[in-house]
Amino acid sequence: MNVKQLIVWILAVFFLGDSILRTLRSNFNFGMLLMYLITAGLWIYALFHRQIDVFCATGLGRGLKILFFCGMGLFAVLLAFVTISGYTDPPDGNEKAIVVLGAGLRKDVPSDLLKRRLEKAYEYYQEHPDLLVVVTGGQGNGETIPEGVAMARYLIDKGIPQEQIIIEDKSTSTEENLLFAAQLLEQRGISQSEPIVVVSNAFHCYRARQYAQMVGFSDVDTLAASISFSSVMPCYFREVFAVLYYWVFKSSRSGWMLPFVGIF
Repeated sequence: MNVKQLIVWILAVFFLGDSILRTLRSNFNFGMLLMYLITAGLWIYALFHRQIDVFCATGLGRGLKILFFCGMGLFAVLLAFVTISGYTDPPDGNEKAIVVLGAGLRKDVPSDLLKRRLEKAYEYYQEHPDLLVVVTGGQGNGETIPEGVAMARYLIDKGIPQEQIIIEDKSTSTEENLLFAAQLLEQRGISQSEPIVVVSNAFHCYRARQYAQMVGFSDVDTLAASISFSSVMPCYFREVFAVLYYWVFKSSRSGWMLPFVGIF
């Protein structure tokens, strides 16, 4: 066994264990599907590397190998873009409202990603206590209450007055989070031309800002929350495809993924 084969086997075993743990601990989503596919690819290559290497040495196989590595290069560039873009438009303190995007519950308890968004929003609210806080998210699979309701409870327990919180509890996507938030803010006298800050995890901030502008907000900053180490790969890998999908279809309410919005 040479060094390349040893590395592939180590990665295959690591990703298999990682996939099993994710299956036991997390709800299924597109990020998890990508991790499963990577695991399957590593095991296929580990078991059949001789046949694959022979096939890829000439002809069609060589062409497919070149395409694969070109795709990996493009993926790496997009991954760098997603990583950097989350920090390019921080808030300046002049906002009228904070909009916190939903990120899933475990029954009625915010997921780790969502807790980090809520903690970041609370931290910013403490510095700017006059801001309205909009919490967004409907009820998804495996959730016993709408995300917006659970988020409001979390922030009220932290000390934010209930009258400062606006609950949006019908949305099923980031785009709807922001569209419905705009309507609720309008009812409270904050127009779409006034500045807001959208809170999400760093990998998600680029699309959050783009969707906010799409639904009518003209002055949008983003506040990047942290992410756990175990969530980095599925979240960032998933976001690469989400950004590509956004660039092609623009709206989450169009394109072939429409039936899966709220699931993936």
